[in-house]
Amino acid sequence: MKVILKHESGLVKEVKKGFSWTFFFFGLFVPLIRGDLKWAIIMLLLQALAGAFTFGIGALVVSLIFAFIYNKIYIKGLLEKGYRPTEEFEETVTNYVNG
Repeated sequence: MKVILKHESGLVKEVKKGFSWTFFFFGLFVPLIRGDLKWAIIMLLLQALAGAFTFGIGALVVSLIFAFIYNKIYIKGLLEKGYRPTEEFEETVTNYVNG
């Protein structure tokens, strides 16, 4: 399911909730393309640390974990930046982010 978030300036973002297949296949490029620099740096550091001590396997594990949680993190970040769900998705987004 996708949710539609709209900023008061008129920008609209459509974000899928749940597992992020794009992050699963493309990793760090997803937050970079979305302009989410903070989480791109956090993921890079976590993958570098986990991969350095496990010959790269730890980086794959970190990517798999973030594939499950990244969309939720991204939606939460958009809400903090002033985006609001459209009326039809308001209850869905509130339940998804809070629970």
